Amino acid sequence: MGTPIPQPPGLPLLGNIRDLDPENLLVSILHLADIYGISRTFTLKEGELTTLTTGPIFKLNIAGKERITVLSYELLNELCDEKRFAKRPSGGLLEVRNGVGDGLFTAFGDEENWGLAHRILMPAFGPMAIRSMYDEMLDIGSQLVSKWARYGPENKITVTDDFTRLTLDSIALCALDTRFNSFYRDGMHPFVDAMMFFLSESGARASRPAFATNYIYRDSTRKYWESVELMKSVASQVIKERRNHPTDKKDLVNTMLYGKDPKSGKMLPDDNIVNNMITFLIAGHETTSGLLSFLFALFLKNPQTYKAAQKEVDEVVGKGPITYEHMSKLPYLTACLRETLRLYPTAPGFAVAPVSQDPNDYPIYIGKERYEVHFGQPIGVVLPRIHRDPAVWGEDAEVFKPERMLEENFNKLPPNAWKASLSIHFVLAELMTCSLSEMVRGPALNFNFRADDPSYKIHYKQTLTIKPKDFYMYATLREGIDPIYMEKMLWSNGDGGKSATSKDTKIAQMKPGSQKPQKPMTILYGSNTGTCESLARTLANSASSRGYNSMVQTLDSAADKVPKNQPVVVITASYEGQPTDNAAYFMEWLQSLENSKLDGIKHAVFGCGHRDWQATFQKIPTAIDDLFEKHGSKRLAKRGYADAADNDIFNDFDKWADQTLWPGIATEYGAEDEDLSETQGLEIEISTNTRSNDLRQDVSEAIVKDVKVLTAPGEPEKRHIELQLPTDMTYKAGDYLAVLPLNSSEVVKRVMRRFALPWDAKINIKEGQNTILPCGRDMGVFDLLSAYVELNQPATTKHVALIASSIPDSTLRSSLLATPPNLISSQRLSPLVLLEANPTAALPFPIYLSILPPMRVRQYSISSSPLFSPTTCTLTYAVVDAPAPSLNPPTKTTTPPGTASPTNESPTPIPNGTSTLPIHFPRARGVATTYLASLTPGDHLLVAVRPSHTAFHPPLAVADVPLLLICAGSGLAPFRGFVQERAMQLAAGRALAPCILFIGCRAPSRDTLYHHELQQWQQEGAVSVRYAFSRSPHASDGCRYVQDRVWRDRAEVRALWERGARVFVCGSGEVGEGVRECVVRIAMESAESEGRVPSRERAEEWFRGIRNERFASDVFA
Repeated sequence: MGTPIPQPPGLPLLGNIRDLDPENLLVSILHLADIYGISRTFTLKEGELTTLTTGPIFKLNIAGKERITVLSYELLNELCDEKRFAKRPSGGLLEVRNGVGDGLFTAFGDEENWGLAHRILMPAFGPMAIRSMYDEMLDIGSQLVSKWARYGPENKITVTDDFTRLTLDSIALCALDTRFNSFYRDGMHPFVDAMMFFLSESGARASRPAFATNYIYRDSTRKYWESVELMKSVASQVIKERRNHPTDKKDLVNTMLYGKDPKSGKMLPDDNIVNNMITFLIAGHETTSGLLSFLFALFLKNPQTYKAAQKEVDEVVGKGPITYEHMSKLPYLTACLRETLRLYPTAPGFAVAPVSQDPNDYPIYIGKERYEVHFGQPIGVVLPRIHRDPAVWGEDAEVFKPERMLEENFNKLPPNAWKASLSIHFVLAELMTCSLSEMVRGPALNFNFRADDPSYKIHYKQTLTIKPKDFYMYATLREGIDPIYMEKMLWSNGDGGKSATSKDTKIAQMKPGSQKPQKPMTILYGSNTGTCESLARTLANSASSRGYNSMVQTLDSAADKVPKNQPVVVITASYEGQPTDNAAYFMEWLQSLENSKLDGIKHAVFGCGHRDWQATFQKIPTAIDDLFEKHGSKRLAKRGYADAADNDIFNDFDKWADQTLWPGIATEYGAEDEDLSETQGLEIEISTNTRSNDLRQDVSEAIVKDVKVLTAPGEPEKRHIELQLPTDMTYKAGDYLAVLPLNSSEVVKRVMRRFALPWDAKINIKEGQNTILPCGRDMGVFDLLSAYVELNQPATTKHVALIASSIPDSTLRSSLLATPPNLISSQRLSPLVLLEANPTAALPFPIYLSILPPMRVRQYSISSSPLFSPTTCTLTYAVVDAPAPSLNPPTKTTTPPGTASPTNESPTPIPNGTSTLPIHFPRARGVATTYLASLTPGDHLLVAVRPSHTAFHPPLAVADVPLLLICAGSGLAPFRGFVQERAMQLAAGRALAPCILFIGCRAPSRDTLYHHELQQWQQEGAVSVRYAFSRSPHASDGCRYVQDRVWRDRAEVRALWERGARVFVCGSGEVGEGVRECVVRIAMESAESEGRVPSRERAEEWFRGIRNERFASDVFA
């Protein structure tokens, strides 16, 4: 009697059918794999030594059919023993036999035609055969490259569709001598449509009871068999055409028609030839197009690998055309293909079954005699999970790292660790290297690529194979290349054709509404949340009044295309020391430059950041500025920077632009003085018809399921919200959820009142203006103000001057101009507040609208685990609610001990200078948290998952790596997700390493968030919870702050650290600094206890070395 194989609870008769989503079978299986995990063995001391092994396996019952799935390399390697196990098509692959019968991939191992086809066809994929296909392959690849070049840099490429055309046409031409001409059609070839439905429906049929297929899904069943008939007719037509017009060409068609089995002398029957033709078209082109699509998605997420591949092709190929001989000289590109197949094996699984029928072999066990299986029972292998087994690939198994697949490392892998699923598709993928090389070639030829969505997260599009869903990109020809030149170079020896690209010329353009020619200027930004983009747009508006017509672009779009003979301004941020999503490729390009590549360019850089990330503060802006200068660019102005911790980014930027940037530009190029009286607002039309709702953001719609207040009355409010995520939106514990909020209706109504706009006023912003607001169509002013612009952003010095210039009375004008800038930023006085405080200001609404930054998303740590529910997530947040703004400096007040701070509405007067009556304002509330707090179950909101830093996720080896989680207040959010995940894994039978959760709160029963839930998980063994109460330290062993509790329990902390623990910190900057200081003290004490001289300098250096390795923090303002 072996160890029971774990199984989720099921329904009577139907079994586990609800655990599988027919539209996303792989996602469902991977969700179960996350729960049941990877095999680990431990030694436990409970009086005596015992051994415990967790289960890397589970089973499902689908309407009476039992299916076993394995998840670890250990079990995979055992199942690859061909003496004990044989290939066994099952599930969706078994359904595919309806269309391809005993083709190579779906035949049973004991079927005669499988052996015949295997022996007859394998020589057709030898080196000489592949070489003979090369010119045809290059022909099809050139069609794709030419299409991208001709369509231009603003054509959004549907990556999977174009690679499907590439691989289908390549296989059809190279293997079957048939042209589908997919690049000359608006849609896909009918074969593709039929095949896609056939594969998708085959997977769905496998998860349905038989009666459902025949009685409930009649329309789908009819279309299914029509698709089979169409595919067979296409294959039969190829055979008919070749028999009517025979050739002596040594291709796959002739091999199937006339080849003889060297063992038996038999030939393939016609029905098997048809089956194998369809098999090649399906398996080859589907898997290979998916492979290339995943590769490009990974390249754009990891631009350093793209640059390395590009450099290799440049060095090997040079300027001439790619030849077959080049293919064996591209080891890094080959490693990229292998690594892509490791992470995203496009044929994501296979099944085997025990082969012995000898009664003496019973019972049959796998997993070191632990799990009993039966003869003929299908055992499924989940490659996307096994290829990430940390036992083989390490803790960075989730990382795209081609270096591990270079030949020397690849040859050292354990047997069967990397399964690429045979290999017609990988042989064809090797052929694809030709086209792939043409696409990634570097300075000599071809393209720069950028993602349509720089923050794109890979989702699965599944039939029986997988592809990246909704992945789009843009292809821009490299500098000095145009389509005609490129096409000549595809076939020339490197000396054909000269670029038709014109040389740099002086540009003088007329800005709409301007009477004078304007000089060109380029503004490049790197931005994840929208702040730097907003600064770029602000600078562009200012530039027009100084005689410049500016172009605003992302940094990635300017790689290898930074213009000369005009000012180039870079505005960017760092993201935990890394470039933003839309600047990563640009940074790789910049770092790869040699010599004086940027001669003739003149630049200036402004950086945004937060000083709490001290080690990486301004890292990327500084590096860009230095690299520009290193490679020959001339610096126009000293680099500027803004610190988000001061909450005055826009004002800091305006100061730098006015006092540093524009004087530098004027010295080099000349610039007119800015005249605020001539500031042009947006050209708009306002109507008073019914408003419309028009949103334009890269987010998707989620639905509120539940909301809760987590704190007691009188405490700063912290809340919980549960969301039903959009279809296909996935996340990991530790990730962020970006929320696009709406301004509160009260603030919007204040704007409408201030500018005397009726509630149903409509607006139409004229086309061609430098704004990201919707142009050329009507929308409600109320909607625009609610959804598109920031109304509460503090006014900058320039905004103050602009408002003051519209005040007729010189005394009042001077009074506003005399307002200290630090008062405006500290009180967060928005342009609206200043306008309300100065009723005589006559700032027109178009100008007011033009100075508002666009609405940006706010990121919140997700406080749940997808293992609990993959389709929902929760947020835990503190509601921002501050005293009303004031134009008077704040005065210190003393709150008696034990007295709660006032939280009721308490308007503060702001003198308006024209009346003795004060103007009253409501309390200052956070835009996003107020919005979230207003939502109720059933409401919809716009969200997007954003991955956190790689280091800020639970370790893969959950049984080997202890956790130390440290937080305060709503900083508990990500760690609730961590612990919830551990509880799910524990319930599934997995062993876990210890975990201690340190939490800083105010007082017991007042703000102990999720207290009962955490206590339950503690009882189950998922976590040990340790509190520190700032207002009741007697209830937490004298510990007032969370770092005090860490210090008190430092013996346990040190013990877990020595076992390989990882430390995670989440909270305010004060929490982060307090924990850092505590860890340094523990390190110094440890050194002293070991007989070494304690040194703060050495302890600080040690701490810097463990950051983002074993110590990860998420610190917020």
